[in-house]
Amino acid sequence: MLANASMDVKSFTGMDGNRSELVTQNQNIHVEVHVKSHSTAKLSDVRMHVLALLNRHSVVFGNYRWTEFDEEFLRKHVESVAVVDLEEIVTQPLDLKSCSISVHIFALNEDGPSTLSLEDDEELSAANHWLLPAAEFNGIWESLVYESGVKTQLLDYVTTTIHFSDKNVDSNLISWNRVVLLHGPPGTGKTSLCKALAQKLSIRLSSRYSYGQFVEINSHSLFSKWFSESGKLVTKMFQKIQQLIDDKNALVFVLIDEVESLTAARNSCQVGTEPSDAIRVVNSVLTQLDQIKRHSNVVILTTSNVTEKIDLAFVDRADIKQYIGPPSEKGIYNIYLSCLEELMKCQIIYPRQQLFTMFELETMGFAESEVSEHSLNLRHIALKSKGLSGRALRKLPFLAHAMFVKAPTVTLERFLEALDQAVDKQREEKSNLLNGV
Repeated sequence: MLANASMDVKSFTGMDGNRSELVTQNQNIHVEVHVKSHSTAKLSDVRMHVLALLNRHSVVFGNYRWTEFDEEFLRKHVESVAVVDLEEIVTQPLDLKSCSISVHIFALNEDGPSTLSLEDDEELSAANHWLLPAAEFNGIWESLVYESGVKTQLLDYVTTTIHFSDKNVDSNLISWNRVVLLHGPPGTGKTSLCKALAQKLSIRLSSRYSYGQFVEINSHSLFSKWFSESGKLVTKMFQKIQQLIDDKNALVFVLIDEVESLTAARNSCQVGTEPSDAIRVVNSVLTQLDQIKRHSNVVILTTSNVTEKIDLAFVDRADIKQYIGPPSEKGIYNIYLSCLEELMKCQIIYPRQQLFTMFELETMGFAESEVSEHSLNLRHIALKSKGLSGRALRKLPFLAHAMFVKAPTVTLERFLEALDQAVDKQREEKSNLLNGV
Protein backbone atom coordinates (compact mmCIF):
# COMPACT_ATOMS: atom_id res chain seq x y z
CA MET A 1 0.00 0.00 0.00
CA LEU A 2 1.05 3.61 -0.42
CA ALA A 3 2.37 4.83 2.89
CA ASN A 4 2.86 8.24 4.40
CA ALA A 5 6.52 9.13 4.33
CA SER A 6 8.85 12.01 5.05
CA MET A 7 9.03 14.35 2.08
CA ASP A 8 11.96 16.24 0.62
CA VAL A 9 11.51 18.97 -1.95
CA LYS A 10 14.07 20.10 -4.45
CA SER A 11 14.07 22.31 -7.53
CA PHE A 12 13.08 20.82 -10.90
CA THR A 13 13.18 22.38 -14.36
CA GLY A 14 10.23 21.23 -16.46
CA MET A 15 10.15 20.73 -20.21
CA ASP A 16 8.66 24.22 -20.55
CA GLY A 17 11.75 25.72 -18.90
CA ASN A 18 9.91 26.77 -15.75
CA ARG A 19 11.19 25.71 -12.36
CA SER A 20 8.90 23.91 -9.95
CA GLU A 21 9.22 21.85 -6.81
CA LEU A 22 10.19 18.19 -7.23
CA VAL A 23 8.88 15.86 -4.54
CA THR A 24 11.18 13.07 -3.42
CA GLN A 25 9.63 10.58 -1.06
CA ASN A 26 10.65 7.38 0.63
CA GLN A 27 7.38 5.74 -0.30
CA ASN A 28 6.22 2.70 -2.17
CA ILE A 29 4.99 3.45 -5.69
CA HIS A 30 2.84 0.90 -7.51
CA VAL A 31 3.43 0.35 -11.21
CA GLU A 32 0.99 -1.85 -13.15
CA VAL A 33 2.29 -3.51 -16.33
CA HIS A 34 -0.31 -4.86 -18.73
CA VAL A 35 1.40 -7.41 -20.99
CA LYS A 36 -0.06 -8.45 -24.32
CA SER A 37 -2.05 -11.69 -24.33
CA HIS A 38 0.26 -13.29 -26.92
CA SER A 39 3.46 -12.34 -25.09
CA THR A 40 5.84 -15.19 -24.19
CA ALA A 41 8.39 -12.96 -22.45
CA LYS A 42 9.66 -13.95 -19.02
CA LEU A 43 8.31 -11.86 -16.17
CA SER A 44 11.85 -11.11 -15.04
CA ASP A 45 12.68 -9.68 -18.49
CA VAL A 46 9.51 -7.57 -18.52
CA ARG A 47 10.34 -6.24 -15.06
CA MET A 48 13.90 -5.36 -16.08
CA HIS A 49 12.78 -3.41 -19.14
CA VAL A 50 10.01 -1.61 -17.23
CA LEU A 51 12.45 -0.52 -14.53
CA ALA A 52 14.76 0.78 -17.26
CA LEU A 53 11.83 2.76 -18.71
CA LEU A 54 11.09 4.27 -15.30
CA ASN A 55 14.75 5.15 -14.88
CA ARG A 56 14.72 7.03 -18.20
CA HIS A 57 11.47 8.84 -17.37
CA SER A 58 11.77 9.20 -13.63
CA VAL A 59 9.74 12.36 -13.06
CA VAL A 60 5.95 11.98 -13.07
CA PHE A 61 3.10 14.34 -12.25
CA GLY A 62 0.71 12.08 -10.36
CA ASN A 63 -0.71 9.05 -12.12
CA TYR A 64 0.85 8.42 -15.51
CA ARG A 65 0.38 5.78 -18.22
CA TRP A 66 2.72 4.86 -21.09
CA THR A 67 1.11 3.22 -24.12
CA GLU A 68 3.84 4.07 -26.64
CA PHE A 69 7.42 2.99 -26.06
CA ASP A 70 10.86 3.90 -27.33
CA GLU A 71 12.13 0.32 -27.05
CA GLU A 72 11.36 -2.68 -29.27
CA PHE A 73 10.96 -5.17 -26.41
CA LEU A 74 8.25 -3.10 -24.73
CA ARG A 75 6.47 -2.43 -28.04
CA LYS A 76 6.36 -6.17 -28.72
CA HIS A 77 5.28 -7.44 -25.30
CA VAL A 78 3.58 -4.66 -23.33
CA GLU A 79 0.24 -2.88 -23.77
CA SER A 80 0.79 -0.26 -21.08
CA VAL A 81 2.87 0.73 -18.07
CA ALA A 82 1.05 2.82 -15.45
CA VAL A 83 2.08 4.60 -12.27
CA VAL A 84 -1.14 4.29 -10.27
CA ASP A 85 -3.03 5.39 -7.18
CA LEU A 86 -1.15 8.65 -6.62
CA GLU A 87 -3.97 11.15 -7.05
CA GLU A 88 -4.61 11.49 -3.32
CA ILE A 89 -0.95 11.78 -2.35
CA VAL A 90 1.13 13.61 -4.94
CA THR A 91 0.30 17.19 -5.92
CA GLN A 92 3.79 18.06 -7.19
CA PRO A 93 6.28 16.41 -9.56
CA LEU A 94 7.48 13.09 -8.12
CA ASP A 95 10.99 11.69 -8.48
CA LEU A 96 10.61 7.91 -8.93
CA LYS A 97 14.32 7.36 -8.37
CA SER A 98 13.85 8.25 -4.70
CA CYS A 99 10.92 5.84 -4.26
CA SER A 100 10.53 2.14 -3.70
CA ILE A 101 8.92 0.70 -6.85
CA SER A 102 6.54 -2.27 -6.74
CA VAL A 103 5.98 -3.66 -10.24
CA HIS A 104 2.80 -5.70 -10.84
CA ILE A 105 2.76 -7.59 -14.14
CA PHE A 106 -0.49 -9.02 -15.48
CA ALA A 107 -2.36 -10.15 -18.58
CA LEU A 108 -6.11 -9.76 -18.95
CA ASN A 109 -8.38 -12.78 -19.22
CA GLU A 110 -10.48 -12.23 -22.34
CA ASP A 111 -13.13 -14.84 -21.47
CA GLY A 112 -16.49 -13.59 -20.32
CA PRO A 113 -18.31 -14.93 -17.26
CA SER A 114 -19.22 -18.57 -16.88
CA THR A 115 -22.22 -19.79 -14.92
CA LEU A 116 -22.13 -21.68 -11.65
CA SER A 117 -25.13 -24.00 -11.44
CA LEU A 118 -26.29 -25.88 -8.37
CA GLU A 119 -28.68 -28.46 -9.73
CA ASP A 120 -28.14 -30.06 -13.14
CA ASP A 121 -31.77 -30.98 -13.61
CA GLU A 122 -32.97 -27.48 -12.70
CA GLU A 123 -30.26 -25.56 -14.58
CA LEU A 124 -30.42 -23.08 -11.71
CA SER A 125 -28.11 -20.15 -12.46
CA ALA A 126 -26.88 -19.36 -8.98
CA ALA A 127 -23.83 -17.23 -9.80
CA ASN A 128 -21.60 -15.78 -12.50
CA HIS A 129 -17.89 -16.56 -12.36
CA TRP A 130 -14.94 -14.62 -13.81
CA LEU A 131 -11.21 -15.34 -13.86
CA LEU A 132 -9.24 -12.26 -12.82
CA PRO A 133 -7.87 -9.95 -13.94
CA ALA A 134 -10.74 -9.81 -16.45
CA ALA A 135 -10.84 -7.68 -19.59
CA GLU A 136 -14.46 -6.87 -18.73
CA PHE A 137 -13.39 -5.17 -15.48
CA ASN A 138 -10.47 -3.25 -16.98
CA GLY A 139 -10.65 0.51 -16.34
CA ILE A 140 -13.51 0.41 -13.81
CA TRP A 141 -11.24 1.36 -10.88
CA GLU A 142 -10.01 4.51 -12.63
CA SER A 143 -13.53 5.55 -13.67
CA LEU A 144 -14.88 5.56 -10.11
CA VAL A 145 -14.54 8.86 -8.24
CA TYR A 146 -15.23 8.96 -4.49
CA GLU A 147 -14.38 11.03 -1.48
CA SER A 148 -10.73 11.05 -0.49
CA GLY A 149 -9.41 7.77 0.83
CA VAL A 150 -12.35 5.40 0.20
CA LYS A 151 -10.61 3.22 -2.39
CA THR A 152 -7.30 3.28 -0.52
CA GLN A 153 -8.99 2.18 2.72
CA LEU A 154 -10.55 -0.81 0.99
CA LEU A 155 -7.19 -1.83 -0.48
CA ASP A 156 -5.59 -1.48 2.95
CA TYR A 157 -8.30 -3.64 4.54
CA VAL A 158 -7.70 -6.65 2.30
CA THR A 159 -3.93 -6.27 2.61
CA THR A 160 -4.24 -6.33 6.41
CA THR A 161 -6.43 -9.45 6.39
CA ILE A 162 -3.76 -11.31 4.42
CA HIS A 163 -0.95 -9.91 6.56
CA PHE A 164 -2.68 -11.03 9.79
CA SER A 165 -3.21 -14.49 8.30
CA ASP A 166 0.47 -14.72 7.28
CA LYS A 167 1.52 -13.82 10.82
CA ASN A 168 -0.87 -16.43 12.29
CA VAL A 169 -2.67 -13.87 14.43
CA ASP A 170 -5.03 -15.74 16.74
CA SER A 171 -8.51 -14.95 15.40
CA ASN A 172 -10.02 -15.88 18.77
CA LEU A 173 -8.20 -12.92 20.30
CA ILE A 174 -8.39 -10.50 17.36
CA SER A 175 -11.41 -11.05 15.18
CA TRP A 176 -11.91 -10.31 11.49
CA ASN A 177 -14.45 -11.91 9.18
CA ARG A 178 -13.27 -10.99 5.65
CA VAL A 179 -16.60 -9.26 4.99
CA VAL A 180 -17.04 -5.81 3.41
CA LEU A 181 -20.44 -4.07 3.30
CA LEU A 182 -20.88 -1.13 0.91
CA HIS A 183 -24.16 0.70 1.46
CA GLY A 184 -25.83 3.80 0.10
CA PRO A 185 -28.41 4.99 -2.44
CA PRO A 186 -28.79 3.35 -5.87
CA GLY A 187 -26.54 4.46 -8.71
CA THR A 188 -23.45 5.32 -6.64
CA GLY A 189 -21.29 2.52 -8.07
CA LYS A 190 -21.24 0.06 -5.17
CA THR A 191 -21.34 -3.04 -7.39
CA SER A 192 -18.80 -1.56 -9.80
CA LEU A 193 -16.51 -0.73 -6.87
CA CYS A 194 -16.64 -4.35 -5.70
CA LYS A 195 -15.64 -5.58 -9.15
CA ALA A 196 -12.93 -2.93 -9.46
CA LEU A 197 -11.55 -3.76 -6.01
CA ALA A 198 -11.32 -7.46 -6.87
CA GLN A 199 -9.60 -6.62 -10.17
CA LYS A 200 -7.15 -4.23 -8.50
CA LEU A 201 -6.21 -6.72 -5.78
CA SER A 202 -5.78 -9.59 -8.24
CA ILE A 203 -3.18 -7.38 -9.96
CA ARG A 204 -1.66 -5.98 -6.77
CA LEU A 205 -1.22 -9.50 -5.30
CA SER A 206 -0.22 -11.24 -8.54
CA SER A 207 3.17 -12.20 -7.11
CA ARG A 208 1.40 -14.15 -4.36
CA TYR A 209 -1.63 -15.60 -6.17
CA SER A 210 -1.49 -16.98 -9.70
CA TYR A 211 -4.91 -15.60 -10.52
CA GLY A 212 -8.11 -14.29 -9.02
CA GLN A 213 -11.63 -15.68 -9.09
CA PHE A 214 -14.73 -13.52 -8.84
CA VAL A 215 -18.12 -15.03 -8.02
CA GLU A 216 -21.22 -12.84 -8.26
CA ILE A 217 -24.06 -14.60 -6.46
CA ASN A 218 -27.52 -14.25 -7.97
CA SER A 219 -29.35 -13.80 -4.67
CA HIS A 220 -32.84 -13.95 -6.14
CA SER A 221 -32.23 -17.30 -7.82
CA LEU A 222 -31.40 -18.86 -4.45
CA PHE A 223 -35.02 -18.52 -3.36
CA SER A 224 -36.58 -21.78 -4.46
CA LYS A 225 -40.20 -22.15 -5.53
CA TRP A 226 -40.35 -25.04 -3.06
CA PHE A 227 -40.93 -24.22 0.57
CA SER A 228 -37.86 -24.59 2.81
CA GLU A 229 -35.44 -25.19 -0.09
CA SER A 230 -33.68 -21.80 -0.10
CA GLY A 231 -31.55 -22.51 2.96
CA LYS A 232 -30.29 -25.70 1.31
CA LEU A 233 -29.49 -23.83 -1.90
CA VAL A 234 -27.40 -21.28 0.02
CA THR A 235 -25.44 -24.15 1.55
CA LYS A 236 -24.89 -25.71 -1.88
CA MET A 237 -23.76 -22.35 -3.25
CA PHE A 238 -21.09 -21.99 -0.57
CA GLN A 239 -19.99 -25.58 -1.14
CA LYS A 240 -19.26 -24.57 -4.74
CA ILE A 241 -17.33 -21.55 -3.49
CA GLN A 242 -15.40 -23.76 -1.08
CA GLN A 243 -14.11 -25.76 -4.05
CA LEU A 244 -12.67 -22.54 -5.51
CA ILE A 245 -11.13 -21.56 -2.17
CA ASP A 246 -9.42 -24.94 -1.89
CA ASP A 247 -7.08 -23.81 -4.67
CA LYS A 248 -4.58 -21.85 -2.60
CA ASN A 249 -3.05 -20.33 -5.74
CA ALA A 250 -6.27 -18.36 -6.26
CA LEU A 251 -7.55 -15.26 -4.49
CA VAL A 252 -11.34 -15.63 -4.36
CA PHE A 253 -13.83 -12.76 -4.18
CA VAL A 254 -17.51 -13.43 -3.54
CA LEU A 255 -19.98 -10.64 -4.33
CA ILE A 256 -23.45 -10.74 -2.76
CA ASP A 257 -25.28 -7.83 -4.40
CA GLU A 258 -28.37 -6.50 -2.63
CA VAL A 259 -27.43 -8.62 0.36
CA GLU A 260 -30.67 -7.69 2.14
CA SER A 261 -32.48 -10.22 -0.08
CA LEU A 262 -30.48 -13.01 1.61
CA THR A 263 -30.22 -11.55 5.09
CA ALA A 264 -33.64 -10.07 5.73
CA ALA A 265 -33.88 -9.15 9.38
CA ARG A 266 -35.03 -12.13 11.39
CA ASN A 267 -37.16 -9.98 13.66
CA SER A 268 -39.40 -9.32 10.63
CA CYS A 269 -39.74 -13.05 10.15
CA GLN A 270 -40.58 -13.60 13.80
CA VAL A 271 -43.48 -11.13 13.77
CA GLY A 272 -44.97 -12.88 10.76
CA THR A 273 -44.13 -10.35 8.04
CA GLU A 274 -41.68 -12.72 6.35
CA PRO A 275 -41.97 -16.47 5.63
CA SER A 276 -40.12 -18.83 7.91
CA ASP A 277 -37.96 -19.94 4.97
CA ALA A 278 -36.26 -16.53 5.16
CA ILE A 279 -35.08 -17.38 8.68
CA ARG A 280 -33.41 -20.52 7.34
CA VAL A 281 -31.69 -18.47 4.62
CA VAL A 282 -30.29 -15.94 7.10
CA ASN A 283 -29.09 -18.70 9.43
CA SER A 284 -27.47 -20.53 6.52
CA VAL A 285 -25.64 -17.41 5.28
CA LEU A 286 -24.33 -16.60 8.76
CA THR A 287 -23.17 -20.19 9.28
CA GLN A 288 -21.35 -20.25 5.95
CA LEU A 289 -19.64 -16.91 6.64
CA ASP A 290 -18.39 -18.21 9.98
CA GLN A 291 -16.91 -21.25 8.24
CA ILE A 292 -15.40 -19.44 5.28
CA LYS A 293 -13.48 -16.87 7.34
CA ARG A 294 -10.96 -19.57 8.33
CA HIS A 295 -9.46 -19.38 4.84
CA SER A 296 -6.89 -16.70 4.07
CA ASN A 297 -7.58 -16.45 0.31
CA VAL A 298 -11.21 -15.30 0.30
CA VAL A 299 -12.97 -11.94 0.65
CA ILE A 300 -16.75 -11.47 0.85
CA LEU A 301 -18.00 -8.26 -0.80
CA THR A 302 -21.60 -7.18 -0.19
CA THR A 303 -23.78 -4.23 -1.20
CA SER A 304 -27.10 -2.86 -0.01
CA ASN A 305 -29.44 0.02 -0.80
CA VAL A 306 -31.63 -0.60 2.28
CA THR A 307 -29.44 -1.39 5.28
CA GLU A 308 -32.36 -1.20 7.72
CA LYS A 309 -33.60 -4.50 6.28
CA ILE A 310 -30.36 -6.40 6.90
CA ASP A 311 -30.14 -8.75 9.86
CA LEU A 312 -28.05 -7.16 12.61
CA ALA A 313 -26.04 -10.35 13.05
CA PHE A 314 -24.82 -9.98 9.46
CA VAL A 315 -24.06 -6.28 9.89
CA ASP A 316 -22.01 -7.16 12.97
CA ARG A 317 -19.93 -9.61 10.92
CA ALA A 318 -18.95 -6.95 8.39
CA ASP A 319 -15.45 -5.66 9.18
CA ILE A 320 -16.00 -2.54 7.07
CA LYS A 321 -19.36 -0.82 6.68
CA GLN A 322 -18.56 1.85 4.11
CA TYR A 323 -21.16 4.39 3.01
CA ILE A 324 -21.01 5.19 -0.70
CA GLY A 325 -22.96 8.36 -1.42
CA PRO A 326 -23.46 10.68 -4.38
CA PRO A 327 -20.22 12.35 -5.51
CA SER A 328 -19.19 15.73 -4.16
CA GLU A 329 -18.71 18.80 -6.36
CA LYS A 330 -15.04 17.88 -6.73
CA GLY A 331 -15.94 14.30 -7.61
CA ILE A 332 -18.53 15.46 -10.17
CA TYR A 333 -15.99 17.80 -11.76
CA ASN A 334 -13.48 14.94 -12.07
CA ILE A 335 -16.11 12.63 -13.58
CA TYR A 336 -17.03 15.23 -16.20
CA LEU A 337 -13.34 15.96 -16.84
CA SER A 338 -12.63 12.28 -17.61
CA CYS A 339 -15.66 12.19 -19.96
CA LEU A 340 -14.55 15.31 -21.84
CA GLU A 341 -10.97 14.01 -22.17
CA GLU A 342 -12.35 10.82 -23.70
CA LEU A 343 -14.52 12.74 -26.18
CA MET A 344 -11.53 14.91 -27.16
CA LYS A 345 -9.39 11.81 -27.61
CA CYS A 346 -12.06 10.37 -29.95
CA GLN A 347 -12.29 13.77 -31.74
CA ILE A 348 -16.01 14.09 -31.06
CA ILE A 349 -14.98 17.30 -29.29
CA TYR A 350 -12.52 19.07 -31.59
CA PRO A 351 -10.10 20.78 -31.46
CA ARG A 352 -8.58 19.57 -28.20
CA GLN A 353 -8.37 22.28 -25.56
CA GLN A 354 -6.86 22.39 -22.11
CA LEU A 355 -9.00 21.76 -19.05
CA PHE A 356 -7.58 22.15 -15.57
CA THR A 357 -8.02 19.64 -12.78
CA MET A 358 -9.92 20.76 -9.70
CA PHE A 359 -6.64 20.89 -7.78
CA GLU A 360 -5.16 23.26 -10.37
CA LEU A 361 -8.27 25.46 -10.23
CA GLU A 362 -8.10 25.63 -6.44
CA THR A 363 -4.39 26.49 -6.63
CA MET A 364 -5.13 29.34 -9.04
CA GLY A 365 -8.01 30.52 -6.87
CA PHE A 366 -10.42 30.17 -9.80
CA ALA A 367 -8.76 33.17 -11.44
CA GLU A 368 -10.49 34.44 -14.55
CA SER A 369 -8.38 33.91 -17.64
CA GLU A 370 -8.80 32.89 -21.23
CA VAL A 371 -7.15 29.55 -20.55
CA SER A 372 -9.33 28.62 -17.57
CA GLU A 373 -12.69 29.87 -18.89
CA HIS A 374 -13.84 26.43 -20.00
CA SER A 375 -12.69 24.92 -16.68
CA LEU A 376 -14.67 27.54 -14.77
CA ASN A 377 -17.75 26.75 -16.87
CA LEU A 378 -17.28 23.06 -16.13
CA ARG A 379 -17.04 23.83 -12.42
CA HIS A 380 -20.35 25.73 -12.65
CA ILE A 381 -21.97 22.70 -14.32
CA ALA A 382 -20.53 20.41 -11.63
CA LEU A 383 -21.96 22.64 -8.92
CA LYS A 384 -25.49 22.49 -10.34
CA SER A 385 -25.13 18.68 -10.79
CA LYS A 386 -24.81 18.01 -7.05
CA GLY A 387 -27.23 15.33 -5.90
CA LEU A 388 -27.11 13.32 -9.14
CA SER A 389 -25.76 9.78 -8.89
CA GLY A 390 -22.52 8.70 -10.50
CA ARG A 391 -24.53 6.50 -12.85
CA ALA A 392 -26.56 9.51 -14.03
CA LEU A 393 -23.47 11.71 -14.39
CA ARG A 394 -21.74 9.21 -16.69
CA LYS A 395 -24.79 9.22 -18.99
CA LEU A 396 -25.10 13.00 -19.24
CA PRO A 397 -22.33 13.60 -21.84
CA PHE A 398 -24.02 11.06 -24.13
CA LEU A 399 -27.44 12.67 -23.57
CA ALA A 400 -25.97 16.14 -24.12
CA HIS A 401 -24.67 15.08 -27.52
CA ALA A 402 -27.85 13.20 -28.48
CA MET A 403 -30.31 15.91 -27.47
CA PHE A 404 -28.49 19.21 -27.88
CA VAL A 405 -25.49 18.73 -30.21
CA LYS A 406 -26.76 16.46 -33.01
CA ALA A 407 -23.55 16.81 -35.01
CA PRO A 408 -20.57 14.44 -35.50
CA THR A 409 -18.03 16.97 -34.19
CA VAL A 410 -18.45 19.87 -31.80
CA THR A 411 -16.25 22.47 -30.13
CA LEU A 412 -15.61 22.26 -26.40
CA GLU A 413 -17.44 25.56 -25.83
CA ARG A 414 -20.56 24.32 -27.60
CA PHE A 415 -20.43 20.94 -25.86
CA LEU A 416 -20.27 22.56 -22.43
CA GLU A 417 -23.39 24.53 -23.34
CA ALA A 418 -25.09 21.25 -24.31
CA LEU A 419 -23.94 19.57 -21.10
CA ASP A 420 -25.38 22.45 -19.09
CA GLN A 421 -28.71 21.99 -20.89
CA ALA A 422 -28.61 18.24 -20.28
CA VAL A 423 -28.15 18.78 -16.54
CA ASP A 424 -31.21 21.08 -16.49
CA LYS A 425 -33.19 18.46 -18.42
CA GLN A 426 -32.10 15.69 -16.03
CA ARG A 427 -33.16 17.73 -13.00
CA GLU A 428 -36.51 18.52 -14.60
CA GLU A 429 -37.17 14.83 -15.33
CA LYS A 430 -36.14 13.83 -11.80
CA SER A 431 -38.48 16.44 -10.32
CA ASN A 432 -41.36 15.27 -12.52
CA LEU A 433 -40.84 11.67 -11.42
CA LEU A 434 -40.81 12.62 -7.72
CA ASN A 435 -43.95 14.71 -8.14
CA GLY A 436 -45.76 12.08 -10.18
CA VAL A 437 -46.04 14.28 -13.26
